[in-house]
Amino acid sequence: MAARVLMTGNDAIGEAAVRAGCAAYYGYPITPQNELTAYMANRMPENGRVFIQAESEIAAINMVYGTSAAGKRAMTSSSSPGISLKQEGISALAGAELPAVIVNVQRGGPGLGNIAPAQADYFQATKGGGHGDYHQIVLAPDSVQEMHDLTILAFKLADKYRTPVMILTDGRLGQMMEPLTLYKGTPPPAPSKPWALTGSKNRKPNMVRSLYLVEDELEALNIKLQQKYSRIRRSEIRCEERMTRDCDVLLVAYGSSARISKGAIASARAAGIRAGLLRPITLWPFPYDKIARIAARIKGVLAVEMSSGQMLEDVKLAVNGLAPVYLEGRMGGKAPLESSIMKQIRKIAGRKK
Repeated sequence: MAARVLMTGNDAIGEAAVRAGCAAYYGYPITPQNELTAYMANRMPENGRVFIQAESEIAAINMVYGTSAAGKRAMTSSSSPGISLKQEGISALAGAELPAVIVNVQRGGPGLGNIAPAQADYFQATKGGGHGDYHQIVLAPDSVQEMHDLTILAFKLADKYRTPVMILTDGRLGQMMEPLTLYKGTPPPAPSKPWALTGSKNRKPNMVRSLYLVEDELEALNIKLQQKYSRIRRSEIRCEERMTRDCDVLLVAYGSSARISKGAIASARAAGIRAGLLRPITLWPFPYDKIARIAARIKGVLAVEMSSGQMLEDVKLAVNGLAPVYLEGRMGGKAPLESSIMKQIRKIAGRKK
């Protein structure tokens, strides 16, 4: 029987990374993800793996690049300002087609902001925070169990598509403690990596790079990347639907905001209002078609998020005029209240309190 334990979200990610066969972790301290770095400082050496507290976030992401280029599973984590410093390295990983797992335990911004949970890094994560025409797969857990499970999945997807995968979570989920079932078994096997830099004895040397000074060669790389992103869009969209089959009002929320929204739709149902929730688990690729299918037959869509409305833009693209779209958003580390969400649901449904 798989072990049932009580863990924080940050520790759950760390344990999942160990069980997924992560060979090396590189980090730099920043709140509210420090528990993850501390956890890896203990667990990685215990398992004969590499742990390095790098001299900076920039150093950490480039260490990930080097380890991945050698064909090993590598990971880094940080919180919002630290992830900003990693953006050039993430772009380089995407350009060199190197698998990597990156964890962002979001905090309030912009700038240094505060250490409260937020969701204002959505644009950065889903639209390509670095330079160039690239994407990364973005996974958004809403529980400690999913912090664990999606980390296992992140390593699998990173290797499958030779791409960076980001786990986009927040300080609330990172710090909270819940029971979870740990992954049991041998690490998911990594695919063959004939492109890795493992020494060229008896074979032609490999080259791992994102620098292409000839325009035609760089365009060819970009075409190849876009074809890969198209395959990911077709195959890797994940979401949870709750009470959407007969809903009149659809909430769209992820992470901590989705947890609050689940309570709101339960309250709405108790009040006789048919509300439902679509929770994107992949923020990129985004479940546009699933939202559009529901929007075509309802009174309105409410995006719930801890930002000024960054996910709202993708929700509007999905709905494409099929129904009115509204926002319940908080900023600066504040979370939407169930009562405020309920007020919006009543308004959309045409009900007075």
